[in-house]
Amino acid sequence: MAEFETHEHDVLVIGAGGAGLRAAIEASAAGVRVGLVCKSLLGKAHTVMAEGGIAAALANVDDRDNWKVHFADTMRGGQYVNQWRMAELHAKEAPDRVRELEAWGAVFDRTKDGRILQRNFGGHRYPRLAHVGDRTGLEMIRTLQDHGVHQGIDVYMEHTILTILRDGDRAVGAFGYERERGRFKIFRAKAIILATGGIGRAYKITSNSWEYTGDGHSLAYHAGAELIDMEFIQFHPTGMVWPPSVMGILVTESVRGEGGSLTNKESQRFMFDDIPENYRAQTAENEEEGWRYCQGDKNAHRPPELLTRDHVARCIVREIKEGRGSPHGGVYLDIAWIKSKLPNAAEHIKRKLPSMYHQFKQLADIDITEQPMEVGPTTHYIMGGVHVDPDTQMSRVHGLFAAGECAAGINGANRLGGNSLSDLLVFGKRAGEFAARFSKDESLGKLNDGEIDKAVREAVAPFDRGDGENPYQIQKDLQELMQHDVGIVRTESEMQHALAQLQQLRDRTNRTGVVGHREFNPGWHTALDLNNLLTVSEAITRAALERKESRGAQFRDDYPNKEEKFSKVNTMISKTPDGSMQIRLEPLPEMPDYLKTVIEENR
Repeated sequence: MAEFETHEHDVLVIGAGGAGLRAAIEASAAGVRVGLVCKSLLGKAHTVMAEGGIAAALANVDDRDNWKVHFADTMRGGQYVNQWRMAELHAKEAPDRVRELEAWGAVFDRTKDGRILQRNFGGHRYPRLAHVGDRTGLEMIRTLQDHGVHQGIDVYMEHTILTILRDGDRAVGAFGYERERGRFKIFRAKAIILATGGIGRAYKITSNSWEYTGDGHSLAYHAGAELIDMEFIQFHPTGMVWPPSVMGILVTESVRGEGGSLTNKESQRFMFDDIPENYRAQTAENEEEGWRYCQGDKNAHRPPELLTRDHVARCIVREIKEGRGSPHGGVYLDIAWIKSKLPNAAEHIKRKLPSMYHQFKQLADIDITEQPMEVGPTTHYIMGGVHVDPDTQMSRVHGLFAAGECAAGINGANRLGGNSLSDLLVFGKRAGEFAARFSKDESLGKLNDGEIDKAVREAVAPFDRGDGENPYQIQKDLQELMQHDVGIVRTESEMQHALAQLQQLRDRTNRTGVVGHREFNPGWHTALDLNNLLTVSEAITRAALERKESRGAQFRDDYPNKEEKFSKVNTMISKTPDGSMQIRLEPLPEMPDYLKTVIEENR
């Protein structure tokens, strides 16, 4: 085996977004040596693009809120296929994690008496999102970085991990490369935490940044971990649709939380036409009641624009398909209308939604204080990911942990807005705590030279095929395939077609060619990303085929209703010894009676 630069740590964290930073801080606080590897520059993780807020039952704006209501809301939003223990831990621990962030210097918006302000968001019964305007993710990363930089964490920026190294059934390290120079590196560790985010770059229209190529999902799967709930892809209802250069960029749910309305080309608020029965008692009967709710009236119910994201996205698609969409293939999101309700509405909008105001002004030459926005669904989040123990966040591979979007279980069939940021904090902390504890009882494992040699050969193979397939074209074809065949509305025939095409794309990937050398070579980076994208795309498709029903973010046109037999199972995906992808249905853990009571009391 060739000699490579090698680094040794007790805990290695892969990913430097909210979950990765919080995990690294917690592990370091336990007194172990921590390494933090990130694909981009520190501070540029996708978490900075999160806008609306952090969901936590602080009860600062509505004193009726508590962890039980938050738990019930999360389970209802997830259509009750969530891992109940994760949802319980999240609801109970989120308030402390937010207060902790405040103590570390996060500058939240404030109530008149100086407490953390909270706003309304889809699927949450009460105003629950702690926020910093509509730039909450940016403030969260700034705070975690400022706190973490003093903890003695070794940071490796602009590095990509290609494989998890194992010693028997235990993860003992990671092999990757420095993106700028192309130099291979080995990271030995007693415990590894995956915090790499999502898979959005498998789709054509996405709000996700360039790093989201399913790295953590794929690394865990190939290392022997299981993936759960991969069929559940959240298409955020409101992404920009015009101009084409910015298609998919997120338009935060905060716009609707502040009173923004969704209308079609006939100026009709179409969300009032389709309210699910299990949300009817909590939804406003008319526009006036909805506005009063957004203004904090405790006796009012939320407007239908604040129903769960899966439902709102499907309603928007219906309007577009039935010919009532906007000129560029979306619908209208209008916050300017509140001028009829508030004095100084323009300044109010700029103060509450500063990023949205500047985003539309700069990218689309639209003043959202005067004009409606054109929006449509965009691939935003995957509820599925690495199957982990709810308390420790360890996968079935010893020493391999996961947290944040690349882990799964808390959200079930659909994630509520704002739950993602508190998920990062709650389970990032837990992953760091238990990975550190695990590392203290272990020694550095033995590396397998053959495993490393194989990884090197596969990584440099595209250079031997300089006249091979263009990796950018393969990625483009994959994104269009997934967008069309495994998108918001799915059918068996289209997904079977997708599976066949995915195999062809894998064959083409094996013929990928790049020119030049390993330094400063984005074509090579793209070629290496394809393996992860193809792995998660196949997992999504197979899981969606297996779940023959419509539930949450999974909508099957050929099975439009919920089916009882799928109400108590999760889809579980693993790699077989022969390298094929295996899927099975796993019964949900039995929920204890005290949590069943919580749900019944909060229906």
